[in-house]
Amino acid sequence: MALRIVDHPLVRHKVGLLRRNDTSTSLFRDLTREITNLLTYEAFRSLELERVEITGWAGKVRVEKISGKKVAVVPILRAGIGMLQGVLDLIPSARVNIIGLYRNEETLEPVSYYHKLSSDIADRTAVILDPMLATGNSMSAAIDLLKKAKCRDVRAVCLVTAPRGVRKIEEKYPDVDIFAASLDQGLNKNGYILPGLGDAGDRLFGTR
Repeated sequence: MALRIVDHPLVRHKVGLLRRNDTSTSLFRDLTREITNLLTYEAFRSLELERVEITGWAGKVRVEKISGKKVAVVPILRAGIGMLQGVLDLIPSARVNIIGLYRNEETLEPVSYYHKLSSDIADRTAVILDPMLATGNSMSAAIDLLKKAKCRDVRAVCLVTAPRGVRKIEEKYPDVDIFAASLDQGLNKNGYILPGLGDAGDRLFGTR
């Protein structure tokens, strides 16, 4: 399965706070960062470790460290920026890549306007950040871009998802795992997730 729901009680509690219509912009940002922390923890559970020797307070000691895996974090503008620090808190050495997409509100298709990828993206694990996986069109476009850049290890972190978007990614990219806090009911006629969070970008940036 491409979709992995992180249903830890802390995640579920924080998502409930995100859904509240009266949650302030400041709190919405804090909750998004905290949930992203928890989702990132699960998204990188499979990282390989190696044992090395260091000098500890009482002499030599063998410890574990991540085995040379390089990470690229890829927020989809603009809402994905609100999740960025949640990943960097745990993986400060990650390279930040950018993909700029917006949704045509009539066709619901993504329109690309900017991207900047690391020169060594093909050698990195790429983690796409987007709060909402609704139709799956923007996520699919971002994965397309990374695949064309020869990136072989792609995964995604989202706050909430809808069945339609999940199906699209599972069918088109079964090798891409999606780590999310919730699988919601579906989409309304305008392609927004129900019950969802509203417009995550507006709520993160205070522009609603």
